[in-house]
Amino acid sequence: MSGLALDGKKINQDILNELRPRVEALQAKARPPALAVVLVGDDPASHIYVRNKIKACQDLGIRSIDAAPAAGISTDELLRLIRDFNRDRQVDAILVQSPLPKHIDEKQILLAIDPAKDADGFHPFNVGNLVANRPAPRACTPAGIVEMLKRYRIPLAGKRAVVVGRSDIVGKPMALMLLHENSTVAICHSKTHDLPAECRRAEILVAAIGKPALITREHLSPGVVVIDVGMNRLNDPAVVLRLFGHDPRRLAAFEKNGTTLIGDVDPLAMQEISSAYTPVPGGVGPLTIAMLMANTVQLAESHLASVSGEC
Repeated sequence: MSGLALDGKKINQDILNELRPRVEALQAKARPPALAVVLVGDDPASHIYVRNKIKACQDLGIRSIDAAPAAGISTDELLRLIRDFNRDRQVDAILVQSPLPKHIDEKQILLAIDPAKDADGFHPFNVGNLVANRPAPRACTPAGIVEMLKRYRIPLAGKRAVVVGRSDIVGKPMALMLLHENSTVAICHSKTHDLPAECRRAEILVAAIGKPALITREHLSPGVVVIDVGMNRLNDPAVVLRLFGHDPRRLAAFEKNGTTLIGDVDPLAMQEISSAYTPVPGGVGPLTIAMLMANTVQLAESHLASVSGEC
């Protein structure tokens, strides 16, 4: 068996194309949607993520307001910046890129964002709306995964889904979204006994643990749909050869760059055993940005409706 590679780049473009007329309608009625992006410090991966988000805004016609305070900014100073964005009626959505420097109280920052401008869907108020299955911004990565599964017509209702990882960003909201799609959901984590046996029960397996190729053949049952959320960087030539010896193009790229990306699932096992899977890169990553844009547009529409007395 060779699984179908689910193309996150295609789904990303489909979602963005569907958002374009909504952005144009907002601009015609009042103004384009506006997303404030706060990037603290010099983390290289965060700079790449934020650059991609800003590019998506520019391509769609969303106004991007970029704030890049120095890594030494205090929690109080960052809180003042966020409160300024909360009060600014020209700002529809706020994103604070994580991770933040260790001296900053990340929980305070999260709580300070107005839930009605919460682009990431991480505020406890919006998490509560997710639990209750009420309209609100949703965490972008799991929302994108559900969107991809639906667009590929992969059935969710009644399916056994296993989520490996319990983070507030992916694991927990992923489990809730699958539950709202009528899947039967189990969450596994570092304290789970006999993880391979639990994973083999899955018809849909979501790996979101941040450990390269932790999920191996012994974790996968034939025909499983594998969603690999991991994004890990490999630098060890022996490990790369072991995991990508079947892929000459990947090996050649590694020789050239000295590094390569891998998910949380053994790539060859995932391809050979699954019925469908998300490659790394090119699978889940593009969906996160698409859903961030969708959240921003939805928040802008809600703000315009509120000002216009339409709701």
